[in-house]
Amino acid sequence: MRDVDIIFSGTADGAPVICLHGIGGHASNFAQMTAHLHSYACWSVNLPGYGDSARLDRPTDFSMLSEWLAEIIDQLDKGAVHLVGHSIGGMLGLEHACRRPDQTASLTMLGATSAFGGKDDSFKTAFLKARLAPLDAGTTMQQMAEQAIAHLVGSHCDEGARLAGMNSLAQVSEPVWRDILGCLVTFNRRDDIATIKKPVCIIAGEEDTNAPARTLQKMAKTFLHAEYHCLNGVGHLLPLESPAKIGQIIDSFLSGQK
Repeated sequence: MRDVDIIFSGTADGAPVICLHGIGGHASNFAQMTAHLHSYACWSVNLPGYGDSARLDRPTDFSMLSEWLAEIIDQLDKGAVHLVGHSIGGMLGLEHACRRPDQTASLTMLGATSAFGGKDDSFKTAFLKARLAPLDAGTTMQQMAEQAIAHLVGSHCDEGARLAGMNSLAQVSEPVWRDILGCLVTFNRRDDIATIKKPVCIIAGEEDTNAPARTLQKMAKTFLHAEYHCLNGVGHLLPLESPAKIGQIIDSFLSGQK
């Protein structure tokens, strides 16, 4: 597929699953998780500007990302797909479920909320300032990743997952990071989730401070058809920290829809 970096795993004739990574992630972050979805056709996709996926030709927003995702789904030609998204990837999955229910068979959100921050701009402004200040002062993405990783993982995270998360974040280019942050803070589908008729699976990390478990549990009650899971000792990097458990939860969730 031209200009889109995709990793395939599973069974070619299985039900289609598309995995969308987090803001500091990479498609490879789903490798161990999708190994537990061996009866499905899984495509883990690098978002624009990540891996070898081409950047979009203007500042990123969620409507553009949804259109981009719609083109990928059309090119796969497998009908409606099961969307699995981590962090901003889960937000994109929710955005797409709202815009294109015809392309969405189900939605799984890992450490992802229905809106960014509070109902005013104060948190968004403070968030952007805090995230961009180190870069403005000359910190590299590698240095930032090394400093940030301890705040992204939970107490049960092993060294391999910690390093994978740190390396994924370090590989994001600074222009892409600045662009995607600007997109992230605009997200708000808080008032739309009650209208989604597709099955939803929400998975939280008990120690996630970016998408707190209590927030996700409350959100799950707003969907028409949603199940909720919370993983003990897990932080924000769920697909890396607990791939086997998450794979098993998603497999059970998807199997229940057959």
